[in-house]
Amino acid sequence: MLLSSLISGFMTGAGLIIAIGAQNAFVLKQGILRNHIGIVVLTSAIADIVLIICGIAGIGALVKELPILMNIFRFGGAAFLGYYGFLAAQRAWQGSGGLSITESSIMGKSQVFLTCLAFTLLNPHVYLDTMVLIGSISTRYEGSAQAMFGLGACIASIVWFTSLGYGARLLRPIFTKPNAWRILDAIIAIFMFVLCLLLIFKPLN
Repeated sequence: MLLSSLISGFMTGAGLIIAIGAQNAFVLKQGILRNHIGIVVLTSAIADIVLIICGIAGIGALVKELPILMNIFRFGGAAFLGYYGFLAAQRAWQGSGGLSITESSIMGKSQVFLTCLAFTLLNPHVYLDTMVLIGSISTRYEGSAQAMFGLGACIASIVWFTSLGYGARLLRPIFTKPNAWRILDAIIAIFMFVLCLLLIFKPLN
């Protein structure tokens, strides 16, 4: 029973986390650049784990009952994604000159940490997925089984972000070409703008 709860939690967490999102796009790019990958992976995974624990503890249900809080995250997240999308579009238009260790887009430790945290905490869908959805599903289990379900979801987060961050280096040879970066930045820009518009015009529920 405990093993099946663990597996169920892992599969549920993986299904939600692996879905393409702004956070994943950021982790992927930093992984390709080999830019403070450890900080990016740790920040993303720990933030997810904290939110999952909060959801299982019942805080997710409380958040869902506070629409004003969700709207703050909704429009704040839209503004952040719109701005980041603009920067990506600007890079795609100007070109970055290919992959370089001295590339101006390389971020420092604090900037990487704060940006990664923003992609996680300013995205209201993160709260819906981890706190509300995983929290709700966990109520099907009791006691140790519920704890194992949560553990499985947490493990899925760790496995995914570690694989994405450190596995992205396999794409590094491709991104020695300037056009590869322009294409990636263009895709990121479009993706950010789409998410921004969805947050603005589609109410969270």
